[in-house]
Amino acid sequence: MYFPAHRLRRLRKNENFRRMVREATLSVDDLIYPLFAAPGEDLKKEISSMPGNYQLSIDLIVEEAKEVKGLGIPAVLLFGIPETKDEAGSGAYDEEGIVQRAIRAIKKEVPGLLVVTDVCLCEYTSHGHCGIVRDGEVLNDITLELLAKSAISHAEAGADMVAPSDMMDGRVAAIRSGLDENGFQQIPIMAYSAKQASALYGPFREAAESTPQFGDRRSYQMDAANGLEAIRETALDIEEGADIVMVKPALSCLDLIYAIKREFGYPTAAYSVSGEFSMIKAAAEKGWIDEKRVVLEALTGIKRAGADIIITYHAKDAARWLSEA
Repeated sequence: MYFPAHRLRRLRKNENFRRMVREATLSVDDLIYPLFAAPGEDLKKEISSMPGNYQLSIDLIVEEAKEVKGLGIPAVLLFGIPETKDEAGSGAYDEEGIVQRAIRAIKKEVPGLLVVTDVCLCEYTSHGHCGIVRDGEVLNDITLELLAKSAISHAEAGADMVAPSDMMDGRVAAIRSGLDENGFQQIPIMAYSAKQASALYGPFREAAESTPQFGDRRSYQMDAANGLEAIRETALDIEEGADIVMVKPALSCLDLIYAIKREFGYPTAAYSVSGEFSMIKAAAEKGWIDEKRVVLEALTGIKRAGADIIITYHAKDAARWLSEA
């Protein structure tokens, strides 16, 4: 009888062998936890499509940030829900805006936790689009001025890093220039470089109250069918001064994470988005899957594809599970 010389099962037979030859290792250091800041006090409004995630008033977002830091997660990503919205998205760059106040509160009460801020207009505009709209068209160049203004206001409030998610052409250069001219040369930019017009953002739009009031975002977010375009988008963001590039969504874009990491060797983030979270949660609640195993497998797959950083709504649970390992 023939016996193979190469028996790959030899190094799978117990956990110690498996640990020694494991190629991708997920760590709490890889994680960023998104938070949604909302007006009011003592507000904790659960997001129905994202169980365990909430719109939080600033007093409670500080408590949440303390828990995040206690779990060893190095950073949070802040989104804001303003009291009022207008066509210019003025709450995005108001020095007393919801995100600006949340930044100051977290930096004061939770030192050592990195605060990353989403830079976009969609949560603040009455029409729900990511830029200024005229005659039904989202205008690129005039929007850049407001994005830079927003990023500067976040830096002035104490943000450690800004993350433009709007997908306007040239926004990284505009933000880099604005930050540098205002003395914030050391503030890094994590660019949403390959952000697709994905159907997986639905629960987030409930969370951020940012559903477009007309049309969709396919005129500025990427076509999900395009891989080479994702490489070009990423190259432009790097040329314009991005410090970290991002792929969004994560699980349906593992090929892009891999390709971008291989092509540029740049610090690469992946956003495991709300739809990914909600599908896993729903299946787990039905008893169809083992939530812990599926979450850790999915996040490890994102890491294996090449992501250095994973933004995920599972971050707190993942941190707990990893500490038990």
